[in-house]
Amino acid sequence: MSQVIRLASVIALSSAAIGAHATNGYFTHATSVRAQGMAGVARAMAHDSLTAAVNPAAIANLSAAQQLDVGVTYFKPERSADISGNGFGIDGHYDGNDTEAFWMPELGYARKHSDALSYGIALYGNGGMNTDYGNNPFANFGAQGSAGVNLEQMFVTGTVAYRINDQHAVGLGVTWVRQQFEAKGIQPFAGMSQDGSKVSNQGTDTSTGWGVKLGWQGVVADGVTLGAAWSSAIDTEEFDRYSGLFAEDGGFDIPENYSAGVAWQVIPALTLAADWQFIDYGSVRSIANELNEGGALGADNGSGFGWDSINVYKIGVEYDVQPGLTLRAGYSYCDQPVLVNQTFFNILAPGVIQKHASLGATFAVNDNNAVSVAYTHGFEETVHGSGSIPASFGGGEADITMFQNQLALGWQVAF
Repeated sequence: MSQVIRLASVIALSSAAIGAHATNGYFTHATSVRAQGMAGVARAMAHDSLTAAVNPAAIANLSAAQQLDVGVTYFKPERSADISGNGFGIDGHYDGNDTEAFWMPELGYARKHSDALSYGIALYGNGGMNTDYGNNPFANFGAQGSAGVNLEQMFVTGTVAYRINDQHAVGLGVTWVRQQFEAKGIQPFAGMSQDGSKVSNQGTDTSTGWGVKLGWQGVVADGVTLGAAWSSAIDTEEFDRYSGLFAEDGGFDIPENYSAGVAWQVIPALTLAADWQFIDYGSVRSIANELNEGGALGADNGSGFGWDSINVYKIGVEYDVQPGLTLRAGYSYCDQPVLVNQTFFNILAPGVIQKHASLGATFAVNDNNAVSVAYTHGFEETVHGSGSIPASFGGGEADITMFQNQLALGWQVAF
């Protein structure tokens, strides 16, 4: 019981700092340090207690009776925009990195209640976005101060997993999410809004919501495990302070996503694995509606960022070099969520990266403690605008670019 109390205290202290930033769109590519080392491959594996964030069935397959995982990721995105051919004199290069880097903590705990039943809790950042343009690209339209947005999402998932037999396990997770958002320096878009007073510079607003996760893992052949998972859409409260920016009076729901994976233990020391994930950005109006496509900003079918739903494909390898030392590597690719005619508004949210490569390792300090590290590089991607700047803003094109690096450190204790 004292361990659970200590865990709850850590969660309370960590909750204010949780936030992830753009990777696959604005969803993180991995929710634990070990998974990061394989570019997020996890659906058919049981890396750690945090794997419950992507497949609730995974905690049934952990080897320890109890397990605690703590990690932190140093995340450094590089985002920028280039504008050309504009009639209002905003041509030039804009650097969105005045806020340079972020720290993202994570925490998980899992316990086997019996041979059949396991339960756990995971706290993690599943998505987010940040831009900070000291040289405001909208200044010539009357914008004041620096421009940018900051979206942070904290997820807490409580999970129960049930082992049906030696081969198959299922899991159920209930997720509470708290997200916060701030926009600044985008005053000119007030003229496109149903409520221009609630578009920009309204401070930080928060919203919460609930969702569910379902998962399955099963051994289907000698050395071959399959996994599948589904996360419901989460209907969150509106961002009231930004009801003139997001469609549906400040709505910013979290889209449904589902996934599947396979892990093949080629030899006892070597596992090859792959995942597929679908993120339904297109179901959320404030994300999917195109600028000028619908009604005014903030309206029920108001303009948005024009993102498409995406597929994400991941492959990874895990190799036990010797007892106590495991190496990992992975690569992922996702569809492009940002349309070429929607880059102007997405100067604020350039979640355009499509390719990631990762390396990772775990070192067992002793029988109960292990340390993991992972490095991930998000390769530079540019979406070149085509018909992207509305005539009311002087026309021309906006090209948006992002690449990123992240380094993660995790500690696991089994008891």
